[in-house]
Amino acid sequence: MRKVKVGVVGLGWAASGHLLAFKANPHCEVVALCSSKKLGKEQIRAMCGADATLYHDYAAFLAHPGLEVVDICTPHWLHPPQAIQAAQAGKHLMIEKPLALDYDSLLAMRDAIHQAGVKSTVYFELRFIPHFSLIQSCLRQGLLGAVHHLEVDYYHGIGPWYGQYTWNILKEKGGSSLLTAGCHALDAMLAFADREVDEVFAYSTKSALPAMQAYEYDTTSVSVIKFADGAVGKCTSCIDCRQPYVFNIRLVGSEGTLWNAKLWSAKLDGLRPDEWVEMPTVAAESGDVLDHPYPPQIDHFIHCVLEGRDSFINFDEAFKTHRVIFAVEKSLAEGRPVKLAELCA
Repeated sequence: MRKVKVGVVGLGWAASGHLLAFKANPHCEVVALCSSKKLGKEQIRAMCGADATLYHDYAAFLAHPGLEVVDICTPHWLHPPQAIQAAQAGKHLMIEKPLALDYDSLLAMRDAIHQAGVKSTVYFELRFIPHFSLIQSCLRQGLLGAVHHLEVDYYHGIGPWYGQYTWNILKEKGGSSLLTAGCHALDAMLAFADREVDEVFAYSTKSALPAMQAYEYDTTSVSVIKFADGAVGKCTSCIDCRQPYVFNIRLVGSEGTLWNAKLWSAKLDGLRPDEWVEMPTVAAESGDVLDHPYPPQIDHFIHCVLEGRDSFINFDEAFKTHRVIFAVEKSLAEGRPVKLAELCA
């Protein structure tokens, strides 16, 4: 089987996790890097597992002989122009979240990807974590019945102790609490719900901690989601907390409830009515990208490219999540409920 030739743009924290996964995959090779960093041949070899060409010019990087896939690991605001340029050059795309910081840029990315006909995947990598697979299995088997209430919450303090703090505090670069980090939680909720969103309403606030006053936007937001079938959801994105990382999941249905790694279901005979079933699994327990399931997502997408098919978490799938995010942003800005239909599909 041939090897897919990959290029990585942006050599920060996220790329360190991606590169480990690329090195471990026998069906691809990193042949090009694009960064402002100056790296020696030994450094490049250590990062990529083989020789790769380092570029400081993005256009030259895209023209690297045989390059098929571009992995975009740069800061948020660079994702739209880089993705559009790569799509126009005919490259398949792997894009870190968030896709964009405004809805117009998101639409421009979608148009470019559709026009180019390239394959894509977006790093909502928690969809590949074992806990999420377990939850989807519970839902498929009807252990919760008809789910009518969903809560998925993201708690991860991003202060001066965190690498991206210096630019994350800026509205034009970090975007919002939900865009910069909490989007993982909203994406998870929408994946579990698997139904259309009708309306959103959101509130936001900020910690009194002095280190958080530098943020140009509120660092905690709470979004209430009304689904088209009447179900409701709640997503908290809190990046100003002083606590260990928590990714909270609660799904309530007509036949049972799932709460993180706990389950109770009327579909299971013999359970005590006042005691949860503890399910051993691997859950999201860290904000460190090196603990995130990049390898299975990267393995999945490399196989997609080799087989000429698109990923189940491609741009269009991630677009759905981002559209809801931008409806939330509109609600926060205007202080009112926002119908999803107000944002053109």
